[in-house]
Amino acid sequence: MQDTSGQPPLRAASIAATLEAEIITGQITGGTKLDEQGLAERFDVSRTPVREALHLLAARSLVERVPYRGVVVLDITPERIEQMFEAMAEVEALCGRFSAQRMTIGERGALQVLHDEMQIMAEKEAYNDYEAANTRFHAMIYDGAHNADIAELADTLRLKLAPFRRTQLKSAARMEKSSAEHQDIVTSIVDNDPAGAERALRRHLMSAAQQVLGQMR
Repeated sequence: MQDTSGQPPLRAASIAATLEAEIITGQITGGTKLDEQGLAERFDVSRTPVREALHLLAARSLVERVPYRGVVVLDITPERIEQMFEAMAEVEALCGRFSAQRMTIGERGALQVLHDEMQIMAEKEAYNDYEAANTRFHAMIYDGAHNADIAELADTLRLKLAPFRRTQLKSAARMEKSSAEHQDIVTSIVDNDPAGAERALRRHLMSAAQQVLGQMR
C-alpha cells in the first residue's frame, strides 16, 4: 500500500540518518561519490530506499548530484555553516516577531505548555525527546507567524541545518542553555513583545551556531 503520509519510508530515513552522521563526523569526506549499488549492498536493501535516502541528504545540502559523476558529498566548511545559521537566524527572528503579533491565545498557550515539558526533558537529560520537541517548538513559531511563504522558507532552512542542530543538542550544558533561551522566546511571544521575540530568536540561533562551529574547530 502506498504511503500517503508525506513522510519518507522508515528504511530510507534510517539510511539517510546513518550517512548523515558519517558525513558530519568526517567518516565520509567531501568529494566522495556515493554509489547507489554499493550502498544498497551495504544496507542490504534495493536501490529504491537508497535513492530516497540520497534525496533526503541532498535536501539537507549534504550531497549534490554532479553530471557524469552521480551523487557527491559536499565539503562542509565552517564558513558555509555560519552562512546557513545567519540566514536561519534572520528568518526565525522574523517568524518570532510575527508570532508575537499574530499568535492566537490558544497557540501561545500550546507553546508555553511545550516549553514547560521541554524544561523537564532538559533536567532529565532526555536528549532524543528534547531534540524531537525542539523541532515542534520551532515549527510552532513558524506556523504562528501566519504567513505560509515565510513558514515554508523557515522549514526549508531548518531541514538544511537539522543535522548540525541535532549534534549541538547532545551536550547537557547546551540543552540547559537552549531551554533558558527558549524561556526568553516564549515570554516575549506570550507578552506580545515583537521586538523581544525577534531579538531572543536571533540570539538563540547565534548561540547554536557558536556551539556547532566550536565543535567543528
